[in-house]
Amino acid sequence: MSNYDRMITIFSPEGRLYQVEYAFKAITAAGVTTVAVRGKDCCVVASQKKVPDKLLDPSSVTHCFRITESIGCVMTGQIADARAQVTRARSEAAEFRYTYGYDMPPDALAKRMANINQVYTQRAAMRPLGVTTTLIGIDEEKGPQLFKCDPAGYYSGFLATASGPKQQEATNYFEKRHKRDGDTAIDSWQKTVELAINAMSTALSVDFKATEIEIGICGGEKRPFRMLSEDEIDDRLQAIADAS
Repeated sequence: MSNYDRMITIFSPEGRLYQVEYAFKAITAAGVTTVAVRGKDCCVVASQKKVPDKLLDPSSVTHCFRITESIGCVMTGQIADARAQVTRARSEAAEFRYTYGYDMPPDALAKRMANINQVYTQRAAMRPLGVTTTLIGIDEEKGPQLFKCDPAGYYSGFLATASGPKQQEATNYFEKRHKRDGDTAIDSWQKTVELAINAMSTALSVDFKATEIEIGICGGEKRPFRMLSEDEIDDRLQAIADAS
């Protein structure tokens, strides 16, 4: 194996690109789990908020980013790589608007970012970024959209998805809820947010405080992408506690 994991452009005899596989492991090693849910009229992303040092300003620690007015994302993995990926996504969206005169649709941005990631797997001068990008947005024709791009250059649309160390546990929760309730459980932005929080809480086996989780939303009562305040998150946590 050691002969094949040093160069990103060389396949092993089994047909594997080890450096790309290591990029996926870097995402898990970051230790932050994120989820995203597509509702009836909105999309929601949620992430753990870990502040590693008491002297850090908590407002400067985030995994959720705004790309355009109607598109946001949550980045899972190495935060330095995440910032570089977000900067590139903003640049691509701005260039699209300048060229065509209208905002870049979420599916077009997801495809473009996935294409860029794929190029990183075949050129020796680059390395794959150790991040998964989960994009949410409101399409003028298709409504709420949710896409996930990985370091290998694969992207796909989802009803709900998760990334990080507890990805499988969160995915299992979403699948059970979808099989039981269908889309009826997410007919308002409040219920969509609560579903995302419940998935994170179940996957990690913890009860969150408002300061331990960050949530971004597109659509609902206010169309642009925005981050929920601690008071708004606390209201949703209280609603979950009352329901149980």
